[in-house]
Amino acid sequence: MSIFEATMLICFGLSWPIDIAKSVRTKIVAGKSPFFLGLLCFGYLCGIIHKLLYSMDWVILLYTLNMVLVAIDLTLYFRYRILLAKVIFAEINSITITRNLYSGD
Repeated sequence: MSIFEATMLICFGLSWPIDIAKSVRTKIVAGKSPFFLGLLCFGYLCGIIHKLLYSMDWVILLYTLNMVLVAIDLTLYFRYRILLAKVIFAEINSITITRNLYSGD
């Protein structure tokens, strides 16, 4: 175990709940990349596998916690993107219906 590895994971671990809270509060996920979040999950998974196979210590808990937090953020991304698409679709339908009412169609 390296103190630098643990410090890095703690710093990342502190930032994910802030990002998740912002997503939940605003329900805006613009600017987030699902590919990047998925890549982070894969990276944390590789860290977990390394710890299991070569260097088992308590830092594996930090890798696991970070991976879970990123997975939650990724889940929120897809949830709020779907909700946004539904709102946009409903708005487009509303405009189309209103336009048809006024045009006499």
